[in-house]
This record gives sequence, C-alpha cells and structure tokens, in this order.
Amino acid sequence: MPFVKIESVDDERLALFRLRERGLTTRADKRDDHGSGLFLAEGDLVVERAFRAGCTPVAALADEQRVPPIAHDLGVDVFIGGDDIRRLVTGLGMPHPIVAIFERPPRPSATSLLARTHRLVIVEQVDNPANIGGIVRNAAGLGWDGLLLDGESGDPLSRRSLRVAMGTTFELPHARTSDLDGLLKAEALDGRRDLIALTPDETAAPIDRVAAELDPSHPRAVLIGSERAGLQPSTLARCVAARIPMSPNVDSLNAAAASAIACFALR
Repeated sequence: MPFVKIESVDDERLALFRLRERGLTTRADKRDDHGSGLFLAEGDLVVERAFRAGCTPVAALADEQRVPPIAHDLGVDVFIGGDDIRRLVTGLGMPHPIVAIFERPPRPSATSLLARTHRLVIVEQVDNPANIGGIVRNAAGLGWDGLLLDGESGDPLSRRSLRVAMGTTFELPHARTSDLDGLLKAEALDGRRDLIALTPDETAAPIDRVAAELDPSHPRAVLIGSERAGLQPSTLARCVAARIPMSPNVDSLNAAAASAIACFALR
C-alpha cells in the first residue's frame, strides 16, 4: 500500500485514530473470546510484535520524516504526517514514530488455557492498566506461559497496558473468566495445580519457603489481587498463602512489582 500524506488534522480518514479506548472496543468486545472490536498499538516495537503475532492491521499513522520499517509490511493504508498532526490526532504529548489500529484477535477460553499451561498467573480485580501491563511483561519475561483474568480485571490490549508491556502481551496467552471461583474450585479439588496466593498477611509463609516445598514438576498458579482489597476471602481459602517479606512499616508492593518477585521465586 502507498503511504498517504496527511495535511490537515481534520482529515476524515484519521477518524479511527481519534477514538479513545471506549470508541475502539466495548465492554462486550473485551469479553468476547472470538475477537471483537479494535485495539491501538503505540510505537514501532509494539506494532511489530502485534503484526508478527498474527494480528490483523486496519490502518497506521506514521512519522513522515522517519517511517519505521514495519510500516512497509502492514499491507494497509499508512498515513504519514508531522509531529503536530500526529499529536493532535492521537492525543499523545510525545507522538510515537508509528501507531496502528488492529482487529482484536481471538483468545483461548479459560478452560483451554488452564489445560495447556504449566505456570499460570491469575489476577483478580486488578483493574489498573499499568499493573496489567507490568504483570504481563514480568510473566512473559520470567517464563510463565499464561495469564487468566477475572471479569473485573483490566484489559491486556488497552493502550496503556500494551505500552507498559512493550508488546510482550502477544507472547503470553491470556483468557478471561466470569467464574474464577468455580475454576479454582475445580483445580483445587482435583489437585490439578498448586495455587499460591500473594498476601501481605504476616501469618502467611514467606514466598521462598512456599517455593521450596512445591513439586517442580507439578503445574502451579500464582494469584494476585487488587492493591487495596487484595484477593477475596473465598479465593484465599482455596490457595496456599504466601507473603513477600517486607521492611517494617511497609506492608506490600504494588501488584506489578509483587508479580515480578512471585514469578521469579515460583518459576
């Protein structure tokens, strides 16, 4: 596809790039395993990782002075413009060399993800997109092979999550469930997987001690809750509780930082 130079910020062909998160994808889209709606990838690294992972591009907007190499491979309209146009269109103070709109890809069901993963991260009510992105990057970087989100947790394909994760989202399969308690109950009752819940509770065993007592060959999952409320009591009841030892007067780390330590300690 030829590059299309944009002269005006009001050019109607840029309408998609003006949409914010809710304009690109609805709540129903985010919960559709078959893939519905769109997502925006920011920066040449994230765009390239989305494209190489098989996501279908719709359009792209790039820097006319420095068109990234990935723009030549997308096979869709690539609009080019200066910093001012790209800044005003996308709402980014520092515009990236390229941003691209992609179709949201299908994802595995929660049950199929459970069946095919050995090291799984599970998040409950973690709605901060930066935390979701950080958790994704930590899990992917430390060799975990899946992420399961409950119905209240954030979207790994949101703009900020993708940006924080640096596109590693496409290396880590994720699934969403509206019945996390039911899935955990089945995993725990059948002994399919060791379930380790992070908690600041001082009565919980230190995470290194918990890790030392696990069978390395047995599948496991680490569960991370919201920073304020933590994991639900019903969730904790199905798991082995583990804490990250902290200095006095500091009770916990944020969810993303805690996930890095947990994924390393329990890997």
